[in-house]
Amino acid sequence: MEAVTAIKPLIKVAAISGSLRKGSFNTGLLRAAMELTKESVPGMHIEHIDISPLPLINTDLESNGTYPPVVEAFRQKILEADSILFASPEYNFSVSEKIPLREIDVGSFLQGMHPLILSVSFVNFYLVLEECNMTINFVQSVYLVDIPAPLKNAIDWASRSPNVWADKPAAIISTGGGFGGGRSQYHLRQIGVFLDLHFINKPEFTLNAFQPPQKFDAEGNLVDEVARERLKQVLVSLQAFTLRLQGK
Repeated sequence: MEAVTAIKPLIKVAAISGSLRKGSFNTGLLRAAMELTKESVPGMHIEHIDISPLPLINTDLESNGTYPPVVEAFRQKILEADSILFASPEYNFSVSEKIPLREIDVGSFLQGMHPLILSVSFVNFYLVLEECNMTINFVQSVYLVDIPAPLKNAIDWASRSPNVWADKPAAIISTGGGFGGGRSQYHLRQIGVFLDLHFINKPEFTLNAFQPPQKFDAEGNLVDEVARERLKQVLVSLQAFTLRLQGK
């Protein structure tokens, strides 16, 4: 009598890269993950969700509880996914990159914020201020401000009511120099607390892209077999965690 192999339910994974660069190594990790699910992780389908078309978050673009079509389409992809796979680059010890914007009125932008918030924000500027009853009064108000994007931008759009991230299992992978993007992962986990995302804790995946042996080819594809095996273990863990939360 032939043994019957249990077929795992299909898990749909929305994969998001925080880098928009054409040859991005982090996007390369997602391509490798998609290849691995076809080769050796049955029961899992990964779709790369492109976040480059999303406009910078602006509540003026919302109307009667609806969002621009490109935002609605992105939110629907997240809503329909069983779990999320983030490929998060590290910029300035945190998630995603900075896009310099126009000069804005800092007084309007940050009026009334507690100084503690300033100390942990990603807004860079010089100012003269005085604190009076927990309110900040700006003496000079026009500075060049950097806003973190594009990953945080995508996260914020999908967190608008109703929050479509809520109660979804998730995993983070990252690559780059130094710590291989590891510091960005801890900031992303902090954000996930508010979003009600449930991140797997093990195994962690960070990868120094520039240490020998060669990790990526000229097109940004992951070619290191040891790294591919480590990435496979992340996918297996995410799959098992997703099924457990679904009660399957």
